[in-house]
Amino acid sequence: MRSTITLLWRSLLSLSLAGCLLFVGIWVSPDAQAVTQIKLTDLAADPCPADVGEGTVTSGGPTLKLANCFLITGTTKNPSSNPVLDADVFGRVYDANHNPVMENRTRLGSITEVDPGVGTFELRISVPEGLVPPLELEQFKASGFAAKVR
Repeated sequence: MRSTITLLWRSLLSLSLAGCLLFVGIWVSPDAQAVTQIKLTDLAADPCPADVGEGTVTSGGPTLKLANCFLITGTTKNPSSNPVLDADVFGRVYDANHNPVMENRTRLGSITEVDPGVGTFELRISVPEGLVPPLELEQFKASGFAAKVR
């Protein structure tokens, strides 16, 4: 009988110690960083100014023009109270005939920093030369974290 009580006491002590360590681990560990969703509105896709499109390197090499440069611009809305760093931009881009510009690819780039509240962004993309402008922009959104992700 005595060994059963000793065994129960040791089990209770072990569980209590484990609970204390778990509580301290949660209390001391840094907060988990949640993904912040950024709303993108007022989207436009315009041909790049001459100085922005210079030096575009395509699969055909730097001198062979196989792509046209476009700047996608718009408004960001960061609902959090913290800036979001390296926010990934996702969306679908189609030409005037509704042909996909970047087939099987929805991540288009990133925004270095999105401040809290309303702001603007600019993203450069290359579009194959044969596709017909104007570009249609659909399902655009961005998301990121308040700290750099390693």
